[in-house]
Amino acid sequence: MKNSKILYLGLILALVSACGPSEKTKQLMQDAKTSFGILPEKMPGSEKDTPAKIALGEKLYFEKRLSINDSQSCSSCHGTLGKTAGVDNLPTSPGALGKNGDRNSPTSLNAGFHFVQFWDGRAADLKAQAKGPILNPVEMAMPSEAAVEKKLSEIAEYVDLFAKAFPDQDKKITYDNLAEAIAAFERTLITRDRFDEFQAGNHRALTSDEQKGLETFLSAGCIQCHNGPLLGGNSFRKLGQVNPYENTTDVGRSAVSKNDAEKYFFKVPSLRNIALTAPYFHDGKVATLPEAVKKMAYLQLGKELSSEEVDSIVSFLKALSDKNRSN
Repeated sequence: MKNSKILYLGLILALVSACGPSEKTKQLMQDAKTSFGILPEKMPGSEKDTPAKIALGEKLYFEKRLSINDSQSCSSCHGTLGKTAGVDNLPTSPGALGKNGDRNSPTSLNAGFHFVQFWDGRAADLKAQAKGPILNPVEMAMPSEAAVEKKLSEIAEYVDLFAKAFPDQDKKITYDNLAEAIAAFERTLITRDRFDEFQAGNHRALTSDEQKGLETFLSAGCIQCHNGPLLGGNSFRKLGQVNPYENTTDVGRSAVSKNDAEKYFFKVPSLRNIALTAPYFHDGKVATLPEAVKKMAYLQLGKELSSEEVDSIVSFLKALSDKNRSN
């Protein structure tokens, strides 16, 4: 009986060992950690956020009364409920008065990890970003900061919520505090996916096809722009580094910096949740993820990827979807 138990335990250990990661997979896990780094547990600035500030920010994020005709909220273009991934999945978004903006709405998920906000980087952080759309005449179209403050001051619930969120300030309802509260809520919008688990040492978190896709992603050179824990979101790059992009209407970063050398430069989007945020590019003109992968390789790297390579990379990119939002 004793020998049988020893033999049984030996078989179990052998099976466990056989099912462990191969040396190639171990190296790929290490390469993933080294190449991208680990997504932090918390966003910069969140150490100062309080439950009251976050609760106020969440309510403001979904508040349509922040628009001129009570029709539009932050959530209208950057949905976060259920399976939505911080976008509206439209090429460009309609504003409160029915006119569409010029650019595709970027996701609000993980946005606080980005080095700047908006496609052209005109806002330094989430707080600065939150101030923009409310007063933008094409988006929420409120006429002034004072008008926003007056509107909120006439709502008893907000008088109470601002007082709880900013107890030490003489004037509670200010446009600056509004933006700070929305930013506090957005700092909670961190997603977790199977790639995180793979980096942490779970070799089964990615399928063999997805691991092959990661290898292809690295070897093809996608990492030149899509690096860091977000696989992007940390630099400006010219759209059309090798081959020009056909849409030359939007000059991108140079409109903000007034530097012609930055013409057609845009913030590199994060690839976290990219499979959930179609359509793609700053103008929303690329409908599908395979099309986006193939086009980016041609525009940025001068490469014509095969269908097999495109499918392989797309397989990996789908593993970057938040576990609570992916199907």
